[in-house]
Amino acid sequence: MSMSMAASHAVNRTLYDPIFAANSACKEAIKIHGKDKVTNATIGVVLDEDGKLAVMPTVEKIFREMPMSDFTSYAALSGNADFIDAVKNIIFGETKCDGYFSAVATAGGTGAIHHAIANYAERGEVVLTSDWCWGNYKTICAETGKRLETFKLFNDELTQFNLTAFADKVENLLKVQDSLLIILNTPAHNPTGYALTSDEWDGVLDIIKNHAAKGKKISMLADVAYIDFSAEKNVAWSFAKKFANMPSNVLIMLAFSMSKSYTFYGQRAGALAAFSTDADVIKEFDDTNKFSCRATWSNVNNGAQVICSKIYRDEKLRADLEKDQAALRNLVNSRADIFVKEAASCGLKIVPYKGGFFIAVPAENPAAICEKLHEDLIFAVPLKLGIRVAVCSMPLAKIPGVAEKLHAAMKIS
Repeated sequence: MSMSMAASHAVNRTLYDPIFAANSACKEAIKIHGKDKVTNATIGVVLDEDGKLAVMPTVEKIFREMPMSDFTSYAALSGNADFIDAVKNIIFGETKCDGYFSAVATAGGTGAIHHAIANYAERGEVVLTSDWCWGNYKTICAETGKRLETFKLFNDELTQFNLTAFADKVENLLKVQDSLLIILNTPAHNPTGYALTSDEWDGVLDIIKNHAAKGKKISMLADVAYIDFSAEKNVAWSFAKKFANMPSNVLIMLAFSMSKSYTFYGQRAGALAAFSTDADVIKEFDDTNKFSCRATWSNVNNGAQVICSKIYRDEKLRADLEKDQAALRNLVNSRADIFVKEAASCGLKIVPYKGGFFIAVPAENPAAICEKLHEDLIFAVPLKLGIRVAVCSMPLAKIPGVAEKLHAAMKIS
């Protein structure tokens, strides 16, 4: 390029997303070979057994019965009051501890992550997450003038959360920063399917509280986008009980998404929820994030908010939605079970999977391995540390043999 008109901070920005690239390659293969012969393990959506996008019947029924005005109306800047109430109760209702709660509507879970990074990490400083992570965290950090650094998610045996690595990284960063935003994607972690145990959560929060006692400001964002594909609701949200008695210089945030929990991917609705033991911190959260909402998308999809609040207010609809979620969760789990068992049988090493859309396979040359899999018309996503296999998008009939072929490709590549 001989000349740039972009502002200096935006020069040379390009985006390569390995997920969408892998999915595009899969679509091209389908055009040539036909859908029946191609295995799509790339995209983070639930496909049914016919390879079509799965939709929750309860959500579709409400969607089709709603008046057009619900879709064409503006929503409130921070989110409709009924929607915000629903989100707070979905997240904290069963596990509410003493303190103050709030939420703002965002453009999907991505919007929630954006606001957390934009407003709770200093420009030029570091945001911390795990080495296995969703690549868009780094993109959002770059967009907002932050840097993303990581800690080693698993121990050397790939059996449990690496609390020592987490503690060391937090310690080192807080030697040079007075505040720190930590992002933990759990449960049903993308891309590994891992979930922190109760003891691991205790260890994480103890580390945070110890640094808070030294005067450091800690914000922790739990990215729970895939939570309804991890366990039954009362089990999945049980970790929220642990946020009681946090010091006032610790802010807990959660990124909620309707994309997965409601199979409403394209409607781009979610929320950033927050908990603090300090009322002023939550007042600041409301003001700060309302400002960001107005400055980015003005307001979020009204129709999606109406659907969420309608379901929450109606006990029968809530029960129906939970049945829909359970049906898709069981479908994804049954697919994952086949892959995990066959991986163990053929000697393919995977990281600990506990639920969710994806299973991760550690590898030194993931791009070459995925290229080799293309010969068998199997498409997965190469990441920095290995390969992401989207069991959510693979029909049951196509999963047998994939682990073995992946293992074989690793030996050849």
